[in-house]
Order: sequence, then C-alpha cells, then structure tokens
Amino acid sequence: MIVSLLVFVTILVLALPTALVLIPFTLLTGDVRPLYAAGSWIARVAMFVAGIRIRIEGRENIPPDRACIFMANHVSNLDAPALMSHLPGRTVVFLKRELLKLPIVGYAFKLANFIPVDRVGSTESAQDAVAEAVRVLASGLHFTSFVEGMRSLDGRMVPFKKGTFYLAKDSGAPCIPVSIYGTEKIIPWGSNRIHPGVAHVVFHPPIYPADYATREDLSEAVRAAIASGLPEWMRG
Repeated sequence: MIVSLLVFVTILVLALPTALVLIPFTLLTGDVRPLYAAGSWIARVAMFVAGIRIRIEGRENIPPDRACIFMANHVSNLDAPALMSHLPGRTVVFLKRELLKLPIVGYAFKLANFIPVDRVGSTESAQDAVAEAVRVLASGLHFTSFVEGMRSLDGRMVPFKKGTFYLAKDSGAPCIPVSIYGTEKIIPWGSNRIHPGVAHVVFHPPIYPADYATREDLSEAVRAAIASGLPEWMRG
C-alpha cells in the first residue's frame, strides 16, 4: 500500500504544476504536443518510482512514416500507461465518456482529442466514433485499442470486440499487434495495490487490412500475432 501511495503522491506533485503551465499554453497555442509529452513523462516517472520496469521488444516493427492502429490485449490497469507512454509520436484512444468529467485529467483528455464513447451506445454513436477515429488517423496521429474491450479476469485472452476492426478496414491503416504481459502481477485484477516487477510490451510486424477479405479474417490474424508473444497460459 505504501508503494501505491507513493505513486499517487508522485503523480499529484508532478501533474498539478504541469497542468497549471501547459493547459493554458495549449489553449493559447493549440499545440497539445508538450502536454502529451509531459503526461507520458509523468507516467514513466511514476512507474519508475513504483519499481516497475518496462521491457520493450519489436519497436523496429513500427513503420516510421505511417499513422498506425496499435491493438493490444488487456490484463491490468497498468497496460495503458505502460504502452502509451512508450509509443512513438502521439496516439488517441476511445475513452469512456464519464472519464472526461474528471478534474484536470478529463480536461487534458479533451485537449488531446481522445474520442469519447458511451458504455452502452447506439449504432449511430458507434459509427460516429469510428468516423472520428478515421479522421484522426488521416491527420497523422496513431490510434490505440485494447481489442478485448475489457480487462481479462484471469490473464487469458478473451474474444475481441469488433469496433477497432471496422476502423481498420475503413481507414486502411497498418495494424500493429501488441502483446502485454507481466502487468497482471504488478496491478492484479480487483486490486489497487502496486507490486514492483517487469512489464513486457511486444510490438509485432504490421498487418495490413487490405490483405484480408473480411474483418473476421483480420481479427483472427491480429489475435494470432498477439497470442504468439504471450506466455502459453495466457493465450486462451
């Protein structure tokens, strides 16, 4: 519990002055990059303070000149900061709409163009979210998705949701499968306690939607790639 408290204090101490300086800067200039970079740096510092080490593999598989869709499995609350703070360039995500109501952090999410979605939404709202994500990719920003749609209860892979694969087929952007493991031990399901350890993030070679006739075929290819980088017991 002491580690969790230390991480909370670290984030608070770093985030408040950062927000006071960079949110007005972003509003005045329209340039969100310094705010995004500062947020990624704060996440990395907090993980270091907690004794968490991130081991990255396959970064060379990321095309240097293309906006990509990163598709990862999801086993812990640590997955998002572990992955997103180590991506090249800036990424956006689908975000639960209620998170935009959080003080300071929620406002930063809005400035970063994260795309709000309703937990239980209509087909029309889902289509609007996908269309907005296509626009974001066309602007040169990456998109990141935890394709299972929820954290796995036991670390094993669960069926994928369809939304990101609609986006992939509509945009044609390269899909980068990402395998994440080790985080399930650092912040286990149902616990807020943080345990020091090593989190593994493995980037696989890009998969191109145009090479697959259907969304289902694309989904199976991405699933096989993610599974190949996980310990055998996690493959489902």
